[in-house]
Amino acid sequence: MAYWLMKTEPEEFSWDDQVKRGQKGEPWSGVRNFAARKHLQTMKKGERAFFYHTGDEKQVVGIIEIIREAYPDKTDEKGVFVCVDTRAVEPFAKPVTLATVKADAKLKSMVLAREPRLSVQPVTDEEWKTICKMGGVKP
Repeated sequence: MAYWLMKTEPEEFSWDDQVKRGQKGEPWSGVRNFAARKHLQTMKKGERAFFYHTGDEKQVVGIIEIIREAYPDKTDEKGVFVCVDTRAVEPFAKPVTLATVKADAKLKSMVLAREPRLSVQPVTDEEWKTICKMGGVKP
């Protein structure tokens, strides 16, 4: 199973908003980056992702699950980009900040540490385990 990290501005769509959508989930729409689009197209139903608040927070706040694979993003008038549907799985007991990720030698090669602006990115198995442990959840 692949793991991911998906970023959102909490003022636009927050962890609490994701939780409120319940089991029906929510389209992860509005992604307008070709590298991120490729990652969305690769995602499979059942895979997990870190839910990351950008902006002033810059922290992983929970885990989401992909519940529908890539399909055309209705918010894209040109029909170039895709979205996936996600649902909340578990909040982090302790959010994991970008500063914490960058300070950990085991995470120095993580995409989040190297390319912090990429909105959808892959996460390795070891990175997943490390960040879950930092956040106080079982991997």
